[in-house]
Amino acid sequence: MTTSPLFPAVACVQFTIALGAVERNLQEIEGLIDRFQPAPGTLLVLPEMWATGFDYERTRELSRQTPKILAAMQRIAAQYEVYLAGTLTDPADDGGLPTNTLAVVGPRGVIGGIAKQHMFSHWQEDRYYQSGKAAPLIATPHGSLAGLVCYDLRFPEVARRQAFAGGRLLAVSAEWPLSRVDHWQTLVRARAIENQVFVAAANGCGLTGAMEMAGHSMIVAPDGTVMQAAGTEPAVIGCPLDHNLVDEQRRRFYTAGDQGWLAADRDKIRSLETLRADLALIRHQGSRVAFTNGCFDILHAGHVSYLEAARRTADCLVVGLNTDDSVRGLKGPGRPVNNQADRARVLAALGCVDFVVLFAEPTPIRLITLLAPDVLVKGADYGEEQIVGAPEVRGAGGRVVRIDFEHDCSTTGLIERIRTIP
Repeated sequence: MTTSPLFPAVACVQFTIALGAVERNLQEIEGLIDRFQPAPGTLLVLPEMWATGFDYERTRELSRQTPKILAAMQRIAAQYEVYLAGTLTDPADDGGLPTNTLAVVGPRGVIGGIAKQHMFSHWQEDRYYQSGKAAPLIATPHGSLAGLVCYDLRFPEVARRQAFAGGRLLAVSAEWPLSRVDHWQTLVRARAIENQVFVAAANGCGLTGAMEMAGHSMIVAPDGTVMQAAGTEPAVIGCPLDHNLVDEQRRRFYTAGDQGWLAADRDKIRSLETLRADLALIRHQGSRVAFTNGCFDILHAGHVSYLEAARRTADCLVVGLNTDDSVRGLKGPGRPVNNQADRARVLAALGCVDFVVLFAEPTPIRLITLLAPDVLVKGADYGEEQIVGAPEVRGAGGRVVRIDFEHDCSTTGLIERIRTIP
């Protein structure tokens, strides 16, 4: 299969989504696409949850229609020799909450997907969907496609990572309200300008349930020029793409490619007093704090997976680290292998860890009481009744999360293996 650096053309399909009415929504987009008559190879971007809308109470029921919807997308793609991109409910394999996933479908089937990274809790989306764990580029016959889903548009780091990885076209699938249309127009152009990419942003329009959507779907060039824009009525807007515009813009300067390491990870190691002040500011803006603790003597893959999962439970993660004396009291005179300064420094270098604070007591109960985390995280090998600080956190309105370990390894086991090496 021969690949090209960019789709030859792009279009945005804008219409009024009927809640829960899959057949009606399918007929609507088919009629609009048929009247538009896209050129072969065109990427048509559809609004967020275009087939069902956010019919929250029927989320799981409607998710069972996702295979049928994907088959319909493939049929349309094959009929016009085009590609479709729009979000659908993607059920979780483990029976947990589904993801809101931007699915890209071509004439021969599903090419790939990008799950929405940030749930819009103001609309209670986080009660019905879970966040995606990554936003990788989608490899298509026309190059690598970047993608954002609605609220993700407000998080420039997601698009920046995709542009740095090689994305040249950013598809945005949204249900953005009319009350914030100026934000929509500004942010769509901003993502194009700062990443020097084409942006095709498709939005719903009219009333979906009780919410009026903004419409104003847009196609924006890498320099921020609006190439095509819709109004507030159902429409399809489209235009050819010249990939040379990306190269011309990036030859001057390429901000998304400037990825200097500006973090000072050592500064994540805080005293208790300083950390309390830091967290007060973080909480004042409505962000949630997670806390976990451990010795983390020889950091291994099990620790890293656990800490990543802990970080996903809130907006920042504090790790309470046992001092050397505290570790000796728990593990015996031969531990720790690494001293507290080294253990803290290694933990601080992990991207999923926001703060590290040392404690000298046998348990972190004093830390938990003083920091009052919104989420207390511990391994699933502990019963909830065994978790130090659980009653205090729950009593303050927080929650306790127990996390399964993905890797069968331990520091003690590693030490024993090292000792057996001849």
